Amino acid sequence: MNGSSVERTGSTRLSINAGSNEHARFPPRGWNSYDSFCWTISEAEFLQSAEIVSKRLLPHGYQYVVVDYLWYRKKVEGAGVDSLGFDVIDEWGRMHPDPLRWPSSKGGKGFTQVAEKVHRMGLKFGVHVMGGISTQAYNANTLVMDSVKGGAYEESGRQWRAKDIGIKEKACVWMSHGFMSVNTKLGAGKAFLRSLYRQYAEWGVDFIKHDCVFGDDFNIEEITFVSEVLKELDRPVLYSISPGTSVTPTMAKEVSQFVNMYRITGDDWDTWKDVVSHFDISRDLSASSMIGAQGLQGKSWPDLDMLPLGWLTDQGLNIGPHRACKLNMEEQKTQMTLWSIAKSPLMYGGDVRKLDDATYNLITNPTLLEINSYSSNNKEFPYITATKVSQSKQKGHPSRSTDKTISTKRAFGLTSCKEPKANTWSIVDKNSGQICWNQYSREKLEKPFCLYNRKALLASDEEIKHNQLYQGKLHLQTSVKAESCLGASSKQKLTSKDYSRGALSPCKLDANQMWELHSNGTLENSYSGLCAVLNPVKAEASSNGVRSWIATGRTGEVYVAFFNLNPVKTTISAKISDIAKALQNKKNLQGASCKSHELWSGRDFGPTKDSVAIQVESHGPALFVLHCSNA
Repeated sequence: MNGSSVERTGSTRLSINAGSNEHARFPPRGWNSYDSFCWTISEAEFLQSAEIVSKRLLPHGYQYVVVDYLWYRKKVEGAGVDSLGFDVIDEWGRMHPDPLRWPSSKGGKGFTQVAEKVHRMGLKFGVHVMGGISTQAYNANTLVMDSVKGGAYEESGRQWRAKDIGIKEKACVWMSHGFMSVNTKLGAGKAFLRSLYRQYAEWGVDFIKHDCVFGDDFNIEEITFVSEVLKELDRPVLYSISPGTSVTPTMAKEVSQFVNMYRITGDDWDTWKDVVSHFDISRDLSASSMIGAQGLQGKSWPDLDMLPLGWLTDQGLNIGPHRACKLNMEEQKTQMTLWSIAKSPLMYGGDVRKLDDATYNLITNPTLLEINSYSSNNKEFPYITATKVSQSKQKGHPSRSTDKTISTKRAFGLTSCKEPKANTWSIVDKNSGQICWNQYSREKLEKPFCLYNRKALLASDEEIKHNQLYQGKLHLQTSVKAESCLGASSKQKLTSKDYSRGALSPCKLDANQMWELHSNGTLENSYSGLCAVLNPVKAEASSNGVRSWIATGRTGEVYVAFFNLNPVKTTISAKISDIAKALQNKKNLQGASCKSHELWSGRDFGPTKDSVAIQVESHGPALFVLHCSNA
């Protein structure tokens, strides 16, 4: 791994750890256990990993160590990601660490001793939590705790329990046996959530990753209330939400002020398609000025998800790290370069106990970390040219910088109901309950996309109760005779490359399959409050081409990143004059002479007044650091 012309590793650590009242002043950095352990990590494994992070990664600003999901699930036969009845809960229905995996938690201590050990290492401690209340607590009908007055929560002359606040019809879709939403309109619902987050703070938690409340699982009520509770605490806690499927800039603007990090894709794993899927959404969030926008008691950052590099496990398994990252080194460099210049939080996911030199050098590269923390004006830069290098004759022939091949097919998706494109549904046939999508662009669909309201065949007690609960709502099928109904969210945790198409599954009486057609033409889902749209599905070749990002440095330098998404080597270039136009505040670039250093090749270029250009490996990046002068 080649070095950098910007050597600021030490200053990066000092600045990031410097005292400040502002939350998440820079994109947070740390390590998360999910990519390497899934849910199975033990206390011994976690503390061993934290010790290594403290020694090797903390000097580079990686200060958070986060236990990902299901730390409260017993690791026994039959237990898994969506199993029921294996969780450790207290008398108030709150999750507690499994004492067999986390022995220091015995006696109701929770994560107190783990957090203390992590803090002594100079690190900050984080945990993953699910939205709402567990199904196990709901079934046990545990009492709700009043953490303000102490004891059971009382209102209207009675004590409140889990079944009073849990919304069974709004179970987390990808973990339907695990958790369900809480009614935040009730005082008891708010009391339960407050007792959860106050307990985390008492344990010494510095970082909360709140899952099943964003993207397709959007729950703005819980997000805003949790944010309020965190403001009340006497110690700072960073607030991160996920997952990020179907996120748009409009959705991001709805939540950014309440959080410090928010996922903008599904789970990122080590496939090239996953890496490529991050370019469009990161461009859109940057163009909407969401990078480093106002957040919870500080700033907020669009989160491209963890870095699945090094030694990993696989999604949803009951075993820990057992395989190497599937991305080749060029692809890994592309991922790390995009994450850095898009100013995403950098949360390493590999097993730090087997952190190899190549991965270590990549995630601690001083130029990338400098860009991630201190650069500004970060944006996608479209004015580039590319020439593909023929593999047979090694002769260049011109290629467009973007692939505009788009099929006319569309996929079902979700978006904020505030998006103009969501106002496009209308009733076509009242008798059959047919509603159709009205095309809002000039593109012609192969045939109209329509849905049909399901008619109940039997007036069972369950159906009657359901009809009362969802009076006026639609239960939609793709045809009159279909036996499957359309749900808003997938029943599995989607990866970044998965396009959210809605989930056809046996008709079930829950909020995920309930829709409401409003007079303004929006079709709103009862589970997430998001609205249905049809999105264009690009042809497979659309992931090819080249992309570029630019940014300015804190001492006047200009960063230009090229990304070759093609399967062959490609020469990519950009004119200095175009970069100057894009960076309007960099007037000194007009007619300037620029010297540059390219990070990955280690080459020095210049001086030049015309352009920067380089041949970039297949799926690889180039990163120029430009120093320009009019003298």
